[in-house]
Amino acid sequence: MKYQLFSDEYFMNEALKQATKAFYEKEIPIGAVVVINNIIIAKAHNLTERLSDTTAHAEMLAITSASEYLGAKYLDNATIFVTIEPCIMCVGALYWSKISKIVYGATDNKRGFHKIETVLNKKSNSLIHKKTDVKSGILEQECALLMKNFFLEKRKKWVNKKTN
Repeated sequence: MKYQLFSDEYFMNEALKQATKAFYEKEIPIGAVVVINNIIIAKAHNLTERLSDTTAHAEMLAITSASEYLGAKYLDNATIFVTIEPCIMCVGALYWSKISKIVYGATDNKRGFHKIETVLNKKSNSLIHKKTDVKSGILEQECALLMKNFFLEKRKKWVNKKTN
């Protein structure tokens, strides 16, 4: 599939490449890229298993990498493209980074920040910095399918272990 250069779909496809790396490394397949002025300044995918670190989410690693690249803690001119809706930990980090825009592919109905907002009876995007825009649904099916396939594989292995 060909995407227009510098479109949301183009950058989400780059995040999907990161998620695919995670998939093959047996990590939950979430990928992220941080972009400023149509230039990718950071790429990351989940590394919670490899690092034995529950905070090693794609978004957290991408924020750290982008901040290091810029030599600044704020990402106020940046957009993060992430394959799955950020969890509350990651959206908190994105809040503090003052990122300009969050673009995600598929929603996470169990752990995504919108679910938490609903539970807390907060207005939409209240966990997001007031200057941060949010866009969702970019390559949603592709992002969701990678996650679905990952967990199907995990379940198959779990069932095989129990039956053997």
